[in-house]
Amino acid sequence: MAEKINFVLVVLAVLLSFVSSDGPTEPPDPAAEFLETQGDKPFRIFTKEDIARYNGEDESQPIYMAVKGVVFDVTSGKDFYGKGAGYNALAGKDATRAVAKWSLEPEDLNSDISDLSEEQLKSLEEVYKGVYLAKYPVVGYMSYRVLGKPHDEL
Repeated sequence: MAEKINFVLVVLAVLLSFVSSDGPTEPPDPAAEFLETQGDKPFRIFTKEDIARYNGEDESQPIYMAVKGVVFDVTSGKDFYGKGAGYNALAGKDATRAVAKWSLEPEDLNSDISDLSEEQLKSLEEVYKGVYLAKYPVVGYMSYRVLGKPHDEL
């Protein structure tokens, strides 16, 4: 039941984003990509607390991380993201800033990209498309993304 409600909420948010006072607009990224690649498969809306449960510590759970507000199942990369692995710090959170900066510093493990350089933003886009969208399944969105906020409240 909760999955159906989440799906309906996301569909409504996507539909509302198509309409503005100036008429229809282009579909938002990454919603259009998600709908093209996932079709009608169910997905979730995650809060910071929700995604934190999928941090690789419990080997019976999948490993999730978010980039640009899109939540990916990175379990197939458990040698990188699993417990004790080199990139485990990225698991269980929206690590957009860390991915853009190629950083594992605790202060970069968040979604705020408001003060990044053009070079860092370009790097983020390349890694987002070339690694995450290309390699890992999308399982949902961070709640801030669905609500149209630029990043999660820090």
